[in-house]
Amino acid sequence: MEESVSGFKTRGGWVDAVEHGERIVRALKDLREDGEDGVSLAALDEFDEWRPKSHERLDEDVNAKTADQASVKEGEGEKAGKDPDEDLQTAGEKLTESYENLEDEDTDAAVDKWGESLDYVARAADSAGRKAVRKVEDAVYRNVMTQIAPYYFDNELISANLQRVSGDDRPEYVFEINVNDDDLKIKVSNKLADYESTVDRWHVDTEKVTEAAEAAEGVEAPDPDSEADAETT
Repeated sequence: MEESVSGFKTRGGWVDAVEHGERIVRALKDLREDGEDGVSLAALDEFDEWRPKSHERLDEDVNAKTADQASVKEGEGEKAGKDPDEDLQTAGEKLTESYENLEDEDTDAAVDKWGESLDYVARAADSAGRKAVRKVEDAVYRNVMTQIAPYYFDNELISANLQRVSGDDRPEYVFEINVNDDDLKIKVSNKLADYESTVDRWHVDTEKVTEAAEAAEGVEAPDPDSEADAETT
């Protein structure tokens, strides 16, 4: 692993890239458990989901996750779980109420309902527009951008990029991860140094199929994260 002002970088096979991501996540989780309030759990979970896993493929799984996290974020209507058609229907209902208030000579209430109607129309248009752009973005990113740029991730906690630098029988990957806060980056660096001196061998996490074993034994499989720590990871 190379360490510089731009982050922590490793070059090697797929397992090396997977291990690199696991180490950074483990370091940040350990710091959070130590009381470091600069580690946002939500932001860390986002990166933990995106980072490459041993059972994944770059051009399929990481491609899809990168396109998803790079797409236009949800608007207010989508966050509320409302389709554009639902918001338009609500807008019509508010408009009807506005006219009813006018008939009752309640001008203030009519204006309020009219304003609410316009808000729902605007929200419907926003949702429809975001969905349309997102479809185009997804197609362009999956089929074009990944051919000319690394796979990347970015949020308030971490910026990272992953690319394949050789495509022969033994492909190599460069995976660079930057912790955006400089003070936190130093603490992560210290954690990684601790792992070098205390962990004899890093065991890369692999996807486990436990349903068959659970059915045969009649018990639930233990949660591997509940017993894992830095010295046994």
